[in-house]
Amino acid sequence: MEYHSALVEVAAQDLDELNHVNNVRYVEWVQDIAREHWQMKATAEMQNNFVWMVLTHHISYRKQAVMGDVIRLKTYVTQSEGVTSTRVVEMYRSSDDALLVRAKTEWCLINKNTGKPQRIPQEIKELF
Repeated sequence: MEYHSALVEVAAQDLDELNHVNNVRYVEWVQDIAREHWQMKATAEMQNNFVWMVLTHHISYRKQAVMGDVIRLKTYVTQSEGVTSTRVVEMYRSSDDALLVRAKTEWCLINKNTGKPQRIPQEIKELF
């Protein structure tokens, strides 16, 4: 299974009132790394014709991250059937490789021209 990863460093704007990373920020990182993976792998034609829309997020928060922590985001697709694809995003603290967050998101492929769900073409399935 092929995956994509990136690093982020926790900054002041990522924190909540407890000085931990805000759960909303984790959701943003889930979406950011998914978008980055799509843009990196998909052809310009695919990106012009399709967009992904979130159907569900299931997130498990395991440990907390604080200011200055470097977090490794890792994402991969586990399943693509019909119009939906399931993507996992895991976030690890780089200093000790502790799993902080695991998110499973169901995405729906949308045809940009019609605005309607579209079956995932084989060539897109093969990218991930």
